[in-house]
Amino acid sequence: MPVVRRLLLAAAATVVAVGGGIVVLDGDVTPPEGPASASTPLTSFDTSQVTILRTGFCDRVAEEAVRAALDAEPEDTRDYGNGDRVRLASGVRDRAHEHGCSWTAAGTTARAWVFAPPVTRATARDLLRRARATDDCERVPEAPAYGDPSAGLVCTTGRSQEVSFRGLFGDAWLACSLVSDNVSAGQGADAAVDRAGRWCVAVARAAEAQDTS
Repeated sequence: MPVVRRLLLAAAATVVAVGGGIVVLDGDVTPPEGPASASTPLTSFDTSQVTILRTGFCDRVAEEAVRAALDAEPEDTRDYGNGDRVRLASGVRDRAHEHGCSWTAAGTTARAWVFAPPVTRATARDLLRRARATDDCERVPEAPAYGDPSAGLVCTTGRSQEVSFRGLFGDAWLACSLVSDNVSAGQGADAAVDRAGRWCVAVARAAEAQDTS
């Protein structure tokens, strides 16, 4: 299965169910050494100034950010890397071309993932088009930027609600989401979007390169 097709499949699957290549970097940027922490609204976070690494970042997500996203201590934690064989969609298992992780507690799951291969703007626009076309999903009104191009979505199926942000940071496709069970359609939408936005800021900070020049 071509890499781009796998990226599109993974993106479509994560909208409703979830959400090689380590990039060779110049010497003046390195991954942060420790956890990144913050609780900042996405509306106050300038993603145009962020450089995202296309490599693993899950161990740098701050524990307090995970607790804030779940409103509880995580009961289950999972992560995977580029090349791992994982479940990409219902009944579909394949080797991942991304680095991702999830934390779950009390009916809420916080997820984050970054594609390992570089993503062009044309592919990013296609990923966004497919995500926006998913049934039971609506755009977040006046969604703050999460990369360029980017999108915020609220997807409601039964009593489950997912709020997600995804976008292109240079050539890195980064996505994050909060999925909550037992949520009535439209109930607490503004609070859910704000909470997901804060989670996504923490994800971006964990995946961000640091300038050591």
